[in-house]
Amino acid sequence: MNLFIPLDKKTRIHYNNIMNFSKEIKEGTKVSHSAAENTGFVSNFLSGVISKNNYRKLIANFYFVYQALEKEIEANKEHPAIAPIAFDELKRVDTLAKDCEYFYGSDWKEIISPSEAAKQYIARIEEVEPELLVGHHYTRYLGDLSGGQILKNIAQKSLNLYDGGLNFYEFEDIPSSKEFKVKYRAALDSLPLTEKNNVIVEANFAFRLNMYMFNELSEGDPYPAMTVLWSFTKMTFGFIKSKFKK
Repeated sequence: MNLFIPLDKKTRIHYNNIMNFSKEIKEGTKVSHSAAENTGFVSNFLSGVISKNNYRKLIANFYFVYQALEKEIEANKEHPAIAPIAFDELKRVDTLAKDCEYFYGSDWKEIISPSEAAKQYIARIEEVEPELLVGHHYTRYLGDLSGGQILKNIAQKSLNLYDGGLNFYEFEDIPSSKEFKVKYRAALDSLPLTEKNNVIVEANFAFRLNMYMFNELSEGDPYPAMTVLWSFTKMTFGFIKSKFKK
């Protein structure tokens, strides 16, 4: 079943007539969003079942993905479809660099490399025209702002990360994610897009590319039962430890 087909003509006319683009893209990616959340890796993550090795691989992949995305946004920041959403406050590369150093050590740059799925994701980011970058920007950054704190808390408890490794989820220049998301959606609504449907289709493809990375991590876990048991043990230990701190 293909979840990423373009919207039909009737739906496109409906969206263009009565919906702001921020609502259009949210509605148009709802199925893909749900599908991404229901991949094995993400559903396990949300349940607190994740190995430190897979998590650090995800952080390494994100480093390369965001490096490519932020490079393209910077190169096109004067483009009318990019300028309104090119918020410096959202940049993640520096925070991911800190997390990579935490997980891999001071020579992390010589150790990490993007997985095959991450390479595919990066290649797509680098090849699309500026308008389509909006779909990738929306998929990643709004997701980070919306679910970041929940994922941060889960990762902290599941992996016992009380001394670092969670910089990715910290937006130091955004005191209120709720207020910033209102600002971001207003910026989306102001974009002079020539073909909104293409951007929505690209955002769906961005979700699919994320799913490829998540599925790759699930397939790379040779001992899923041990991962569940170890994650549960660490979560329990983390919970007890936090109780003693109070």
